Amino acid sequence: MVMSYVSPAEDLELVTVPPMGSWLQTFPCLTLILLLWSCQLQGHEFRFGPCQVEGVALPRLWEAFQTMKDTVQAQDNITSVRLLRREVLQNVSGAESCHLTHDLLKFYLNTVFKNYHSKIAELKMLPSLSSLANNFLFIVSKLQPSNHESLSVSDSAHRRFLLFKRAFKQLEIEAALTKAFGEVDILLTWMGKFYRI
Repeated sequence: MVMSYVSPAEDLELVTVPPMGSWLQTFPCLTLILLLWSCQLQGHEFRFGPCQVEGVALPRLWEAFQTMKDTVQAQDNITSVRLLRREVLQNVSGAESCHLTHDLLKFYLNTVFKNYHSKIAELKMLPSLSSLANNFLFIVSKLQPSNHESLSVSDSAHRRFLLFKRAFKQLEIEAALTKAFGEVDILLTWMGKFYRI
């Protein structure tokens, strides 16, 4: 074993450096671990009709939301209203799903997460919000709804989105943000219908 000294500004610290042979012995193990980790994400994909998003693990989205779920949903005092109603998410065709998912996730990123950020910071749950937001951002960046599809498909998806947005705007802003954030579980459940392993 080779000993070397590292000299930070204030004091000397003894650091043990393993001989070169042990680095070479651990390299195959590290390679195997990285390969297995990357294989876990390969094959995980969302298929929203013609739009495909690879590399996002739905269980990780759930894990990020579960950390915040009880706290956020406990703050929702309006139990008689649902933003992500049946009319918004039920019987969505594959082609519609690409447009609708794109619009919903963009709304969550630009309106809900952005404006609820300070509340989540107060609750000390920023890592979970960051994980969820980063994954939503990644999905949105990969979704490229085709402009060549029939106008009726994009119009139908847009009408569904407007039902959600209208319900959101009918509530006072803080209540609407809390309600929308609390309904991420409904959104993830719906997105799960388009998830393949």
